[in-house]
Amino acid sequence: MNNNDIIRRIRYTFNFSDAKMIELFGMAGYEVTRAQVSDWLKKEEDPECQELDDEHLAAFLNGLIIDRRGRKEGPQPETEKQLNNNIILRKLKIALNLKDEDIVGILELVRFRMGKAELSAFFRNPGHKHYRECKDQVMRNFLHGMQLKYSEGQS
Repeated sequence: MNNNDIIRRIRYTFNFSDAKMIELFGMAGYEVTRAQVSDWLKKEEDPECQELDDEHLAAFLNGLIIDRRGRKEGPQPETEKQLNNNIILRKLKIALNLKDEDIVGILELVRFRMGKAELSAFFRNPGHKHYRECKDQVMRNFLHGMQLKYSEGQS
């Protein structure tokens, strides 16, 4: 999945306005313009679509965490320069205050079955022998399940 698709799905799920999107970036210390946000949200076929880099997606997700959970005491975590699906899933888990069983439940909303043991492998340290890479299929299904859970007011 590309970063633009991820941010579009999150925006749609929570019905964020442009102003809210800009605010979320700002909470993580990134100043972005309405034009930038608009270009990131455009479909890939649109010639004005701009690629959202990992650092900006990480900043957006950090802003989402701060917005939903509050700012951490002390120094704020560094914004990642490189992301993968495991990090994105972890950030969404934190932002939405989800437990493993909540994520399994969200995946079941789209008839995607995954056990808690399988899921926990995504949150392990990459050097751990049971670490597993979160594939696009899992991310796509999780984001779709999120849309079903959160856009219909089921939360």
